[in-house]
Amino acid sequence: MPNVSVYLTKTGQVEVLPMEDYVTGVLAAEMPADFELEALKAQAIAARTFIVRRLVDGDMSGVPDRKAMVTDTVSHQAYISKEVLEKEWKAQGKSAELAKLQRAVRETRNTIMTYKGKPITASFFSTSNGYTENSEDYWKEDIPYLRSVASPWDKELAPGYKETVTISRKDFITKLGLAGQAITVSTGQPFIQVLSTTEGHRIKEITIGGHVFSGREVREKLNLRSSEFTWKTSGADIQITTYGYGHGVGMSQWGADGMAKEGSTATQILKHYYTGVDFMQASKLLSKP
Repeated sequence: MPNVSVYLTKTGQVEVLPMEDYVTGVLAAEMPADFELEALKAQAIAARTFIVRRLVDGDMSGVPDRKAMVTDTVSHQAYISKEVLEKEWKAQGKSAELAKLQRAVRETRNTIMTYKGKPITASFFSTSNGYTENSEDYWKEDIPYLRSVASPWDKELAPGYKETVTISRKDFITKLGLAGQAITVSTGQPFIQVLSTTEGHRIKEITIGGHVFSGREVREKLNLRSSEFTWKTSGADIQITTYGYGHGVGMSQWGADGMAKEGSTATQILKHYYTGVDFMQASKLLSKP
């Protein structure tokens, strides 16, 4: 198996390490170690699939140093360096947590998800609103294994399932890029109105002051946790309540933990969130000429 080279953002250095050690560093950064072992194993397979896909495709996009394949940020996968894990985690008394992550990686060693023989885009996110999202409702591309499925566990388990933020009406208008623009509201029409929703129960299109936005645009411009949200106006403020956390495509991490708590295996979790995928040994793909 080839090594993985990671650009470390804080230092500007490139760390080169075996793939399974890289997967451990991603797991440490991306999922709480107190999650169930089978959820951690599912996350390990997703993380490994992500890097193998980049290797197979020769994809070096978004990396500032040509000696690296990937960065340690969420634009690729969050990653905690081997040095930090071995020194700081152990110094903080987190040896048992590290051992649990290493076990999850070891027990899934070399395993990746494929669709029609190719590594998948193994996207994941923190918390669903009760459903995952079809890929084309967040990105433009219709990806057959990234379909909307139910994820009822998050509401019960995830502390960040529901959040309310207050934003002034002035900031709301400015952040949406409407300051100085004509804001038209027909008589009897509300200032904010949902036009359509996705299969994953998030806002697809919404009109605000006569201007149409996608739910994703509003989420990103206002820095909201999810594109399923409700609102109410209160004087000069708008209170926005979001449901779920993240883009909603692929595996919900809190949902995976919920499935594991009910006895699902890593394979069952992944087959639930990624429709129609198969499993394969990464070394078979990477050893092809």
